[in-house]
Amino acid sequence: MMREQEIRSTEHVVEFRAGGTTTTGLGVLTGLIVFNKRSVNLGGFVEVVDPKAFNKTLADRVPVMARFNHDSNLPLGTTTAGTLRLKVQRDGLRYEVDLPDTGAGRDVKALAERGDLRASSFAFRAVEDDWGFTEDNTPLRTLKSVKLVDVAPVMEPAYPDSTTGMRSLADRLGVPFADVERAAAEGELRLLAARAGLPTRTTQKAEPAGPTIAELRRRLDAGLFSG
Repeated sequence: MMREQEIRSTEHVVEFRAGGTTTTGLGVLTGLIVFNKRSVNLGGFVEVVDPKAFNKTLADRVPVMARFNHDSNLPLGTTTAGTLRLKVQRDGLRYEVDLPDTGAGRDVKALAERGDLRASSFAFRAVEDDWGFTEDNTPLRTLKSVKLVDVAPVMEPAYPDSTTGMRSLADRLGVPFADVERAAAEGELRLLAARAGLPTRTTQKAEPAGPTIAELRRRLDAGLFSG
């Protein structure tokens, strides 16, 4: 089920290079949406992007835009026109945009050259996600498949709206959204998730421990090992 649009940021400084494939003469801006890197706390849960999250967007040739600060009035490029290019790498989804000779393009070029653009951000609609827990039993959302809407160089990562993510958790737990919202506000989201049956790290079946050194010595002394 596809949900409402969400925005996330990744702490990865965008890079600018002159020339490249651009025809405007301004240059090419590159950024990265990092895979498998935990987000900041989003109000009681954290989130990671699965390496296959963007596969459907790319396979279906979904039109994607590049916009400065996600502003529709500050367009930078589109996949439709070939001025925005997306490529899945081992560490994340890399984007390259040919900066246009416009006010927005010139501003982004100047800011990138000075190192003022501190992060990349992306807007998306979740198609499939999954829930679990981190090592300290904080609810963990994994974005398995998303429809990418845009990528955006940003001056500073904005604190994301986690409402849609919490709605997804409510669906996963089979509890009213109001209960999830209340638990998040009270810092009790992990407790609610555990009570609703989401397996925590401590409730999951542990792998059997191997023999201790003392046990190995006992077996050796007893001749239980053969050469």
